[in-house]
Amino acid sequence: MNFPFFIARRYLFSKKSTHAINIISGVSVVGVAVATMALVVTLSVFNGFHDLVASFFTAFDPQLKVMPAKGKTAATDDPILTKIRQLPEVAVAMESVEDQALAVYNQHQAMVTVKGVEDNFDELTHIVEILEDGDTLVANNREKYQLHAADLHYGIVGIRIAEQLGMGYSFPGTMQIYAPVREGQLNMADPSQGFTTDELYSPGALFCVRQAKYDGKYILTSIDFARRLFGLDDRLSALELRLKPGSDFERVKSHIKELCGDRYTVQDRYEQQDDTFKIMKIEKFMAFLFLTFILIVASFNIIGSLSMLIIDKKDDVVTLRNLGASDKQITRIFLFEGRLIAVTGAMIGIVLGLLLCWIQQTYGVVALGSSSESFVVNAYPVSVHPWDIVLIFLTVIAVGFASVWYPCRYFARRLLN
Repeated sequence: MNFPFFIARRYLFSKKSTHAINIISGVSVVGVAVATMALVVTLSVFNGFHDLVASFFTAFDPQLKVMPAKGKTAATDDPILTKIRQLPEVAVAMESVEDQALAVYNQHQAMVTVKGVEDNFDELTHIVEILEDGDTLVANNREKYQLHAADLHYGIVGIRIAEQLGMGYSFPGTMQIYAPVREGQLNMADPSQGFTTDELYSPGALFCVRQAKYDGKYILTSIDFARRLFGLDDRLSALELRLKPGSDFERVKSHIKELCGDRYTVQDRYEQQDDTFKIMKIEKFMAFLFLTFILIVASFNIIGSLSMLIIDKKDDVVTLRNLGASDKQITRIFLFEGRLIAVTGAMIGIVLGLLLCWIQQTYGVVALGSSSESFVVNAYPVSVHPWDIVLIFLTVIAVGFASVWYPCRYFARRLLN
């Protein structure tokens, strides 16, 4: 058995001659535990919001998106794209065309992004699950998901665009779409000739991603309409993919990148929303940093506890030296004492933090607002990631060990001299 560790363990749990030392040791453990618990809960809440936002984008973003590295469009018959479509791991491959346009309805105007997709867009994403008709969520009601019928083209509008244009869930008449002509010069005598005009009909529903980036920007329609509007026959803006269940996602993504070379970029859902998730990662890191500073402050209690313990055990030190213990072993006793306080506090804090996260996940104790309709979710979302717990434990141990190393050696040296 490790002699210094054995003595340190007895010192931690034994009764001291001065009752205040027991209290200070307990306060030290509690301080580390509370800071650790705060780290677990806070990072888990950030993870919860991260996963919640990711679930929103899943409804609209493809699993993988292949886009031209230069320019806005590529030829649909590009051999590279043909190879990607034929990969055995690809379950759904869909072409899309999107560009900026002006939407006009009942004298209301809005700059929008018109995204033309193929009929299998509902197989690529969960678009059907986010359609709303004003009364009930129309998930699994595919009658509302229509892009075209005969020569008519439908426009599924984001809910914020509908508000801006003064529409209802099902707007009567047609919505006019204007896009600049891609070739030729603008005739200032008749500027209207510089625009291509077309119209969209309502399918009877709007989509609601619950993200302003989409709800206030996108109109979803057929790819034939978008190609005609933007003059992009036999061109595409992106090739969007969904892999078969059980596919090795990272391996397939790497293989597609090799096929694309420097001609195309390949993005997964997180890379497609890199700006959003990068901000969330920075916020999470800053929260982790501030709480680590609080942990450092809490660790000062360990220093006070150790200094009083060293003074309290002055007679024991003399006895240990007479029994043959070296100065190094005696110093290590108090080092182990401080480390035990840090480890005990870390373990208690992690257990309490996980317990609070479980309670929040199960019962939603901490609500976001008094009205259930004010927010997307009623209670703070929580998601525990194992690697966060490992990082928190290592951080607490590192801070605890570092905080006791110098003070312990200093006080022990004074006592032994």
